[in-house]
Amino acid sequence: MSSTRLLSDEFRGLIRARGLDPHRDIEAVHAAARETVQSHESRSMTGMVPVLDDPESLMNELVAELIGLGPLQALIDDRDIEEVWINAPDRVWIAKNGKHELTSVMLDTGLVHELGERMLAGTGRRLDISHPFVDAMLPGGHRLHVVLDGVARGFTAINIRKFGTRVSRLDDLVTFGSLTPAAAEFLRASVIAGLNIVVSGGTQAGKTTLLNCLASEIPGTQRLISVEETFELQCSHPDWVAMQTRQPGLEGTGGIELRDLVKETLRMRPSRIIVGEVRAEESLDLLIALNAGLPGMASIHANGGKQALVKLCTLPLLAGENVSSSFVVPTVAASVDLVVHATLDASGKRSVSEIIAPTGRSERGLIEAETVFVRQNGELGKGPGRPHRREAFDAAGIDLESLWVW
Repeated sequence: MSSTRLLSDEFRGLIRARGLDPHRDIEAVHAAARETVQSHESRSMTGMVPVLDDPESLMNELVAELIGLGPLQALIDDRDIEEVWINAPDRVWIAKNGKHELTSVMLDTGLVHELGERMLAGTGRRLDISHPFVDAMLPGGHRLHVVLDGVARGFTAINIRKFGTRVSRLDDLVTFGSLTPAAAEFLRASVIAGLNIVVSGGTQAGKTTLLNCLASEIPGTQRLISVEETFELQCSHPDWVAMQTRQPGLEGTGGIELRDLVKETLRMRPSRIIVGEVRAEESLDLLIALNAGLPGMASIHANGGKQALVKLCTLPLLAGENVSSSFVVPTVAASVDLVVHATLDASGKRSVSEIIAPTGRSERGLIEAETVFVRQNGELGKGPGRPHRREAFDAAGIDLESLWVW
C-alpha cells in the first residue's frame, strides 16, 4: 500500500476517533490533517517511512478527499475550467475555453463510485439500478450528471458542468464579445417591455448563461417563477421562486415532471415565468401560458432561430393526439416575440449569432420571421426586422426606433 493511502487511512481513523463532523468541524479537520502529516514527517526522519515531497499539498489533498471531491477538487476550483467529465477511471477530461483536454488525473473504480455517491449526498436525487442516470445540482451551482455502469459501458460516467460566475448580465456578454452594445440594449428593452423570448442553441453554446443575463434585466417590482429539470438558473432577482422536477420514489410514485411545474406557476401570482429548457410536452403548457398574456422565457436545443420555431411547433404534439398543428403553429407565431440563437464556434468562443422576430403570421405550417440582428463576418449587425408587438414597447415607455440610432 502506498504511503499516501496509509496517510489517508490514518487521517480518517483520527477523524473517527475524535468524532469530528467533516462538514461542520472544518478547522478541526484541517488540524487533524496537519497532525497526520507532521507525524509522518517525524517518522520519516528515522527512516521508517519515505520522506514527503510536498507536505503542504498532501494536507490539502487529505482534506479534499474527505470533504471535497478528492483528486477532482483542484479541477473544480480552477476558474478557467468549464466542465469536468470521467469516461473511465484513467480518462478524466476537462473543457477549457471551449476545447477538450485529457488530464493526468488517475482514479480507480472504487473512488469513482465513492465520488459519485459523495456528490449526490444531500441533493435529494438517487442513483441505483432502477434509476441508472441522474441530474443534480452541486453546491456552488455546478450541474452533475451521472450514468451508472451498465448503461454506460464499462464504468460509471460522470459530468460536472460548472456554473461560471463571471457572466451574469448582458453587459458582461458585451465585455466578452458575445453581444454588441446595440444588441444588448435592444434585448434589455425587450425584456423590460415584457416580450416572450426563446433562447436557442446547441449543447454548451451558453443558453443558460444567456437566459440568466436576460432574467437579470427583469424589473425588480415583478414576481419571477422559474421551473427546471435541475436547478441551473442563478439570477439575483429579489422576488423569485425557483422549482425543479423530482424523481419518483422507490415505489415509483411521487415524481414531479416539468409539465406539472409549468402548470403550478400559474397559481403562484407570477409576473414572469422561465422554463429552463423545453424538451417535450411541457412546451404546450408554456405556449398556453404565453398566449394568455403571461410574459416568459425559455431555452431550447436547436441549430438556428427558425429551426427553434419549427421545434416549438413540433414538441407540443407530444402532449396528445388531440393536439394538432393547426392549433400549435399559429399559437407559436402569436406567442413567441423573439428567438435569440447562441453558438459555440470552433475556437471555443460563445456568441449570439442571430436574433429573429416572428411576424405573428404563419402560412402552410411555417412561421414567418424577420431578422433583427445577424452575425456576418464576425460582427453582429442589425437586420431589416423589428418585433411585431410594438405596443409592448410603447406601454413600457420605450421608443423602439431609437434603439436603432447608433
